[in-house]
Amino acid sequence: MSRLQGPSSLKRKQPDSNSPLDSLSEQERVVYNVIKSKQDLGIWSKDLKRETKLLDNMFGKCIKTLQSKKLIKEVATKNKGRKHLMAAEFEPSKEITGGNWYLDGNLDTEFINLLKDQCVKLIYKMKVATLEGISDTIRRSGIFKVEFTSQQIEEIVRALVLDNEIVEVKSNGMEEFDCIPIGKVCYKCASKGGKAEPRIGAMASIPCGVCPRISVCAPDGVISPKTCIYYEKWLDF
Repeated sequence: MSRLQGPSSLKRKQPDSNSPLDSLSEQERVVYNVIKSKQDLGIWSKDLKRETKLLDNMFGKCIKTLQSKKLIKEVATKNKGRKHLMAAEFEPSKEITGGNWYLDGNLDTEFINLLKDQCVKLIYKMKVATLEGISDTIRRSGIFKVEFTSQQIEEIVRALVLDNEIVEVKSNGMEEFDCIPIGKVCYKCASKGGKAEPRIGAMASIPCGVCPRISVCAPDGVISPKTCIYYEKWLDF
């Protein structure tokens, strides 16, 4: 039963008169109860053995019996090579499986790369995109069957910045940034040469740097910092 169906997934199933629980030995019941108490997190076999304090042979027999009766199962975790034992009625938590980034206990690089490619294509198409805009468009695209949280999309975007696929900039409210509030962090694709442009901070994002009339701007001229509305907005930021 999936945890997505609500709290009822954590409720214990009422055993019927032919329940395999009725035929468990004292030691098997101890092992089962410890495993079940961990709910959707499960428990590593070494931790379970330490907690139950059973000898190796007895412990092994208990595990085999519980598995044969389909009362427990093994689930892969994000820690490669480590599996958890879990009561059959629970679905593993994302806390131990790693969520969407992992498949059968292994980092799903193919899936991650696909999502990264989609993010880059989206940013290229939008020219400039905020994290919220990327997250919303990815969700509405219908390309992926799974739901992504804003934090997961942010992880992908951060990875793209580190890979020099995109650059993090701050809006100066002009041209391509005209729909984005001044100072808002957003993202652009890296230059065609493959190397990312330097990050633009508050000082570097001054509108003078992209103004086409900068050559005729003067303190007392018709065009000047005193009368420039974009410069005034930047000062307010």
